[in-house]
Amino acid sequence: MNVDRQSVERAIWSAQPPMLIEATRTAVDTWLGVSGTEVLLIDYHQSHLVPFGDGTGGPAVPVNAHPAGQAYAAVRPVHDGDHLYLPLAVYGERTGVLAVRLPAGADAALADELDQVADTLGRALRLADTATDVYREVRRRKRLTIAAELQWELLPGRTCSGQEFSLAGQLEPAYTVSGDNFDWSLSRQYLTLSVSGGMGSGIGAALLTQLTVNSLRNARRSGSGPAESAELTNGIVYAQYGGKAHSATLLLRIALSTGEAEVVDAGSPRMLRVRRGEIEPLTFDEQLPLGMFSDSRYRAQPLSLVPGDRLIIISEGLYSARSPEGRIYGDAPLSAALRSARMQDPNETVRYVIGDLLSHHDGNDLADDAIAVCLDWTGTAERPIVAASASLSDLPRSADPSATSP
Repeated sequence: MNVDRQSVERAIWSAQPPMLIEATRTAVDTWLGVSGTEVLLIDYHQSHLVPFGDGTGGPAVPVNAHPAGQAYAAVRPVHDGDHLYLPLAVYGERTGVLAVRLPAGADAALADELDQVADTLGRALRLADTATDVYREVRRRKRLTIAAELQWELLPGRTCSGQEFSLAGQLEPAYTVSGDNFDWSLSRQYLTLSVSGGMGSGIGAALLTQLTVNSLRNARRSGSGPAESAELTNGIVYAQYGGKAHSATLLLRIALSTGEAEVVDAGSPRMLRVRRGEIEPLTFDEQLPLGMFSDSRYRAQPLSLVPGDRLIIISEGLYSARSPEGRIYGDAPLSAALRSARMQDPNETVRYVIGDLLSHHDGNDLADDAIAVCLDWTGTAERPIVAASASLSDLPRSADPSATSP
């Protein structure tokens, strides 16, 4: 049977959603003439990659101490011995890694074709994930609470990138989060971002945040800007809760062509800007959380971004998290973490900050919800063209990534 990359991609697209990974492994193994193809999916903490195995998962490998994790973190292929690890990513959203055992004599041309297969598989996995639970089941290393289930289903993703920006966010405690959430949307003219924290805990906080985020989406999709979206959402939340529950929310809309932004600070999380290596808090007029009073009015304030700017948005639950000894995380540890992650992309930056926070908490689950969002603004409509490797040996090989782990 004549098997090539095109036939592998046909097998991927023709597979039923729950059988996608099995179909990919079979097709790739047949193409290469060797066995051992595997797909590893990122867990909810973004700390481990879980082999799909027989569909029930297998022993997880740490992102910070495995070549598959290096491929995931760097979003580029990593060659290690007779294996090639290829990230699975679509529009910046990472779902895992394709691990392939290479046949003897493999060259850069084959590596490039496998990278194209990984790109196809990444896109197919995103579609398949909407029609089956099998991949989410493997990614879960323990059971989610109902509140956390609601919050993860509400997310637009964990990473997004465009020609002008790169963006990532993370929720903690991953398996029990209840009130904190983030949302974003990209149009031809704008990147719109919101970060919300519903008051309370458990299912009540999750339902409040569901109402807040979906009300903001409804307003945005009806053509409203940040201030009008805040007012419309405020009225909806007040009508439901009568002022007894409210949501601290930050709204940010950036014009892609200019980097000029509008910000509504409705009792929101903290925002920091990193510009030319300097970390500075950004303060805006503090306005009332959404849903506190029926007649609240909101105004947007300007914020100008220049290429190279990094915005960090953190919730109070992250900033004020206490260690078992009672030490608040606060300014100094956060600033140190941001400086350590200054060369990382947004996804790795939020992973680093959350990892540092968990280390501060001695690895235990947090007592309160914590959220970290990172936005890098490049402000350019063009991307550099990277030349293909001349040989397989030119691909990055696995290395000890401990220097970049918390």
